[in-house]
Amino acid sequence: MIELRPFNTLGAANHGWLDARHHFSFAAYHDPARVHWGALRVWNDDAIAAGTGFPTHPHADMEIITYVRAGAITHRDSMGNEGRTEAGDVQVMSAGSGVRHSEYNLEGEETRIFQIWIIPETRGGEPSWGARQFPKESRAGAFVPLASGVANDDDALPIRADARVLGATLLAGESVTYTPRSADRHLYLVPATGRVKIGEVEAVARDGVAITQLAQVTITALEDSEVVLVDAA
Repeated sequence: MIELRPFNTLGAANHGWLDARHHFSFAAYHDPARVHWGALRVWNDDAIAAGTGFPTHPHADMEIITYVRAGAITHRDSMGNEGRTEAGDVQVMSAGSGVRHSEYNLEGEETRIFQIWIIPETRGGEPSWGARQFPKESRAGAFVPLASGVANDDDALPIRADARVLGATLLAGESVTYTPRSADRHLYLVPATGRVKIGEVEAVARDGVAITQLAQVTITALEDSEVVLVDAA
């Protein structure tokens, strides 16, 4: 099954400083057909105005992955962590038994992120945070694990979930094939830029594509594209 979820069908909330699109039910947006996709609970497409951001607020029992598409985001939390994550790089917060944090765009330009929430395998545990650089050239023509709870993804940021977040950059005409561990996995793909084809389905930048019951998935770039894929239980 391959289901296209066009960008213009996503939930929307424009708060002035924050222009958000929701691939799944979130805050005031609720669609009973789009509450989650397996363990994937949230995929928000956020544009954050310069000098603004999310003030300190709590989380618990969620794996929160932030993929920075443009600009940078500055993180501070109640564990004493502080860090700035730039475009193309990734940060992960395992909320565990509870943590408070803020996320601000301290840049002089708009910051654009994908924020992805994945339900952990077990509740509780000590919260943690980490960030890593993932140069786009290292993902040329192949999926690279960015965050993962799967064995042997040693270079990825760790998450406490049976899931992987992967990134690839493809030149027009290039293809990449991804093989999940089983056909009943829940895959969700979003082109950050460009235009791609999966089977007979075409997706443009910021569309969502929900995929399951396939032993292999081949993504072909119709334009130069940057692609993010979640593989979840």
